[in-house]
Amino acid sequence: MKVKAQDEGKIRRAGKLINEKLKRYREEFGLDDRQDLLAMVAFDSMVEALDLHESNAQGSEEVRAALTHINAEISAIL
Repeated sequence: MKVKAQDEGKIRRAGKLINEKLKRYREEFGLDDRQDLLAMVAFDSMVEALDLHESNAQGSEEVRAALTHINAEISAIL
């Protein structure tokens, strides 16, 4: 796999996390079928990504609301 030098660390960390999840699922469920394990890891990773996306969206909305409130207070003072 060819990657940019600046992305190499991220790719290595991703590979390490995938291997750790594969090992955990293999031990937890007693599966040896690599395709089943990879499917489970892919599904689990997507759920984690969706959770993170939802959390970021909620955080962004909270920041937006706080900034709107601060702008309103500044405008009232001026």
